[in-house]
Amino acid sequence: MTTENLEQELKQGKLKSIYLLYGKEEYLLETTVKKIKKLFGNLLLGINYIQIDDTNINSLISEIQTPAFGYDKKLIIVKNSGLFKKVKTTAKKSNNTIVDKVATYIEENIDIINETVVLLFIESEVDTNSLTKTIEKHGIVCNFERLKPDKIAKRLKAICNAYKVKIDDKTMTEFIENCGTNMQVLINEIRKLIEYAGENGTITKEAIELLSIKELESVIFDLTDSLGKKDISKALQTLYELIYNKEPIQKILVTLYGHFKRIYLTKLAIDYNRNIVEALNLKPNQTFLTNKYKKQAEYFGEKHLRKILQELIDLDYNYKQGNIDINVGLEAILCTYCG
Repeated sequence: MTTENLEQELKQGKLKSIYLLYGKEEYLLETTVKKIKKLFGNLLLGINYIQIDDTNINSLISEIQTPAFGYDKKLIIVKNSGLFKKVKTTAKKSNNTIVDKVATYIEENIDIINETVVLLFIESEVDTNSLTKTIEKHGIVCNFERLKPDKIAKRLKAICNAYKVKIDDKTMTEFIENCGTNMQVLINEIRKLIEYAGENGTITKEAIELLSIKELESVIFDLTDSLGKKDISKALQTLYELIYNKEPIQKILVTLYGHFKRIYLTKLAIDYNRNIVEALNLKPNQTFLTNKYKKQAEYFGEKHLRKILQELIDLDYNYKQGNIDINVGLEAILCTYCG
């Protein structure tokens, strides 16, 4: 089931007996969990509300069997249980035993579960096994993937409208490109802009530049733009601002290497008429980046990019060996190879 369909069902007051929610979009996932809790009603921990994780997963079946004294149903939340992930060979047999045991119990007692329990599994990642298949058969499985920019924009505009604040499509696109696609981060940032604009106000590009915290990758795009335009002073200023804002220098180095690698792959994809999205292995919510990579690929030659990548690799090695200061080395690369 898609996140939109699940949200619609919950909005209509429909509560199923078994859910498996997972994925990287943690904000929407946690928001859905809160809606399920609210829809369930009054919760009393240990009576009609039970929490299970990998430390007490063996008690899951007994908790399902134990009545919620004084209540019609019991909400059992099973979080990060380890039941849905691949395990090492040494632990595989014991893990499969638990997984199959829970799957079999649900299969054989689904009528009772439907009457007495709401069973909610929450995981970050899920691999297909007997329990996954059983939940798909009798309940709802929903993958909370990172949303595509158009869907993010729709949700953020709804928040703006609720506070009577305007933002046009172009400005919204720039906001998402600056701040990334993490919904929790975006909501925090849009709330600052809403407060700044005020009721009946408008969020502007200037306000975004002034108030929003840019995602590191977005800042690296800015830095690379400066390099491509041979504006070394601006590129170094961007680097210094990252360091001043306590962004770890090693993280900057790794991110910069990854960025130039994607530019290099974009260059090759263009030269050999390959699909850029596939070459960069972009996720559906990242495809809007292709035009930005194409633009930056125009700044550099293929040979030039290979030299930059090798210098960044050498810097990482020499820094770890204690042969060079990483800050000085990174500045030197920016000045020497992009000047």
